[in-house]
Amino acid sequence: MTMPQMPARYTGTAIALHWIIGLAIFGTFALGLYVSGLPISPPRLRLITYHKWIGVTIFSLVVIRLLWRATHAAPPLPESMPAWQRKASAASHGLLYLLIFIIPLSGWIYSSASGVPVVYLGLVQLPDLIGADKALAKTLKLVHQTLNYTLAVTVTVHTLAALKHQFVDRDGVLARMLPFLHSTAKTRAPT
Repeated sequence: MTMPQMPARYTGTAIALHWIIGLAIFGTFALGLYVSGLPISPPRLRLITYHKWIGVTIFSLVVIRLLWRATHAAPPLPESMPAWQRKASAASHGLLYLLIFIIPLSGWIYSSASGVPVVYLGLVQLPDLIGADKALAKTLKLVHQTLNYTLAVTVTVHTLAALKHQFVDRDGVLARMLPFLHSTAKTRAPT
C-alpha cells in the first residue's frame, strides 16, 4: 500500500492564518508595551480597549488555526534535519500554539478580575470568566505579562531558526510558510 505524499508546503489557509496571527501578535504586544507606560487617561483606556479587541481577534483566529491544523497535516521536515532539531521544532511549535491560545485567555481573565468587561468591537460584551478581585487581578496582570514575554522569546527563537534554515542550511523549511518563496533546498547525499 502506497502512503499519500505529504504536501511540500503549508496550505494557503495555514499560511494566511500564520502571518495574520503573527502580525496581530506583534501589533498587540507593541501596543501593550506602549500603553503600560502611559498615565491613566481616556486615550490610554481607548488603547487598552483596542488591545483587548486585537486579543479577542487573535484568540478567534487561533481556534480556527488549531482546527485547521488538526485536519491538515504539516508538510514534512527535510530528511536531512537531525532528530534533535525535529524534536525541538515540535516542542517549539507546541509551545507557540499553547501560548497564543492561553495569552488572550489570561488577558480576558485579568480583565474580569479587574472588574472591567471585555466588549468586543464595542458591540458584544463577553462574559466575565471570574468575579472581580483586585488582589487576584494584580497576580493575573503579572501572569499575562510573563506569558507575553515568554512568547516574545519563543517567537524570536522560532524566527532565528527559520532564518538559519533558509540561509545556512538552505533546506527549504522557510519556503514552506512563505507564499512568495520557492524552495531552494540543497540536495544532500544521505549520510
